Amino acid sequence: MIYGDRYTGVSIKMGLKGFEKVWQGNQDTLGVKLKRAIGREKPLRYRMAMASYKIRAMVSRIEVFIERMKERDKVLFERVVDALMVKDTARATMYANEIVELRKVVKQLLTIQIALEQVVLRLETVQEIGDVMVALGPVVGLVRELRSALKGLLPEIGIELAEVEEILKDTVLEAGEVLGGGGYEVVASPEARKILQEAQIIAEQRMKEKFPELPSIPTAPSAEKSVEAQH
Repeated sequence: MIYGDRYTGVSIKMGLKGFEKVWQGNQDTLGVKLKRAIGREKPLRYRMAMASYKIRAMVSRIEVFIERMKERDKVLFERVVDALMVKDTARATMYANEIVELRKVVKQLLTIQIALEQVVLRLETVQEIGDVMVALGPVVGLVRELRSALKGLLPEIGIELAEVEEILKDTVLEAGEVLGGGGYEVVASPEARKILQEAQIIAEQRMKEKFPELPSIPTAPSAEKSVEAQH
């Protein structure tokens, strides 16, 4: 039994050393050797850096889109006020309803943006400690959910995020291969859902900071209820 324990310990150490070499790009796994045939091999650390770079670029592009929608919201808000000043409640209600729909999209984008920022932080942590299996698994599940959410909002960024998901998934699978973990299935974990929930809460707070509250339309009760119901 003592011999067996020592042998197990040596095996684990050898596995970790092997993983360290792959992490630095000094040793190839079977998967990397296969990918070399089609020119896709890259050290794990390089892939983490590339994924971080791509996601940061996405966050910046989403921010630009949010700012554009914020400007549109400002224009519509002024139209609501102008319509109310001339007591044109029908027009005021129309613009107010458009604002409500616009803000729904902005809130979704803010949630995705904040969650992606958390993904970048996690990737930076992975680069520091190299704990791919533990730290990266939940992130891949989160990226998958965000990619699905972006599909209906910003399809182009959704496609790019799918590419990042593939990079991260391959990284986790290869880490499992080196450490003897076998096939590692990536699923949305409770941790990933928690990150998304926290992002939604922060998004709601930012919405209150970024956008003024819609004025009420007292002379059109039915329309006012319609607007308030959508909040």
